[in-house]
Amino acid sequence: MVEVAVNYNCFLGEGPVWDARTNTLFWVDILAGDIHEFNPETNSHKTIHTHQMVGAVALCTDGNLLAALKTGLAKIDRQTHQISPFVHPEPHLPGNRFNDGKCDPAGRFWIGTMAIDETPKAGSLYMLDANHNVTKKVEGTTISNGMAWSADNKTFYYIDTPTQAIVAYDFNNNDGSISNKRTAFKIDETDGYPDGMTIDAEGMLWVAHWGGWQVSRWNPITGEKLFTFPMPVANVSSCTFGGEDLQDLYITSARKDLSHGDLEKQPLAGCLFVWKNTGYKGRAAVEFRG
Repeated sequence: MVEVAVNYNCFLGEGPVWDARTNTLFWVDILAGDIHEFNPETNSHKTIHTHQMVGAVALCTDGNLLAALKTGLAKIDRQTHQISPFVHPEPHLPGNRFNDGKCDPAGRFWIGTMAIDETPKAGSLYMLDANHNVTKKVEGTTISNGMAWSADNKTFYYIDTPTQAIVAYDFNNNDGSISNKRTAFKIDETDGYPDGMTIDAEGMLWVAHWGGWQVSRWNPITGEKLFTFPMPVANVSSCTFGGEDLQDLYITSARKDLSHGDLEKQPLAGCLFVWKNTGYKGRAAVEFRG
């Protein structure tokens, strides 16, 4: 079912996003500072070296990339790889870095921060609008991770990994405000930690399990776990739908926190995986409109 898409071992592979314009997948190797690009039709794998930590990337309406770098949020030219930083919400917190981000239905970029040493509650979740204004949305997060929005634009789903919970907020797409936080469902500790996630066309959430050797699919309305499928690596970090019809599920993984013995048993740790023709359809990534 699951196969290797790119046999390249990222240290901390994360944040996959499918570019439907060019039929390519982008993902990051956070601590290595690399942005990877893969075209499954040509089997082409390219890398942009940012030479600093990169927490996430998003597609932009101008065809370039928005990246969450250690030096701040920046535009990256797809052709020249030129980096143009423009704003940083936490310049006073050099011990923090960005971790996971996505665009909401209106094209605003949501990005979380966390302590590099994973100090509890040191991070926050921010929203960047088209005018490059940054608003703090959630405070006191530890490992800011998975984000998704419902098809009717009324619910925002979010993960702070150590809480084991996927929470839901009422979402106002006009101004990006969130309210009425509640727990949609929780991941049992025996199944690892909830990390990145994506939402499919039916409104079901797909969650990557860090330390859990699996990806699971959930109904966030009822809290029911619909199914899980096994992965050949422990640290499954995120997933997103791609392919021409958005029916292929791409899954990132990591070597971080694995011992030498672990790596001998998991030679594919850090690779990009794909489950082709899942029978489920994803939703296209929203581009940053700024």
